Amino acid sequence: MPLTVDLASIRKNYSLQELNESSVAAHPYQQFDTWLQAAIQAALPEPTAMVLATADPVGTPSARVVLLKGVTAEGFLFFTNYLSHKGQDIAHNSAVALTFFWPELERQVRIEGKVEKTTENESDAYFWSRPLGSQIGAWASPQSKRVTNRQELEEAHEQYTAKFAGLPKIPRPEHWGGYLVRAHLVEFWQGRPNRLHDRIVYTKNVTNADWQISRLAP
Repeated sequence: MPLTVDLASIRKNYSLQELNESSVAAHPYQQFDTWLQAAIQAALPEPTAMVLATADPVGTPSARVVLLKGVTAEGFLFFTNYLSHKGQDIAHNSAVALTFFWPELERQVRIEGKVEKTTENESDAYFWSRPLGSQIGAWASPQSKRVTNRQELEEAHEQYTAKFAGLPKIPRPEHWGGYLVRAHLVEFWQGRPNRLHDRIVYTKNVTNADWQISRLAP
């Protein structure tokens, strides 16, 4: 069926800001924090939303949007069900990619790295910071598995709500927790006029862990 909109005619010219090697931070996580804070201060919708790309053992890729829950000198943190599609991919292939896109600021960040599970204490701390309904949802949802209908999920949520009623603290499911993405490449993209965008990439030196800063052609 033909589209009713001419997609080729949809075009935006980028001109808000520029990005130079001389103006970026020495460490990519510092530069990322600067951009993330700008996105938050601009009141953008879901500024911490990121596309997480994984691949299964034979290289079949998949991607989905998840929420960033922390940035440290070690990497980028998110939480999920370890038995989900992405969790199964990660169990067999720890290479992942993240992408942030803030169109209102004409900015994108692309990250490549290896992912590992966080400690149980870190997973517990975040799990117990979540709303009660979300904690119960982690028990009720067999993430990525086929279910008969929505009623099945709602009934499971009700059952776990009753099961944990009166407990001072809901236990964290063993199949739910955090992941830390340790980046070895972080690229910052700033839209510019005439599609001559600024692309500054940080590449980690495997021998001394220093970061090399380079410019890429758009």
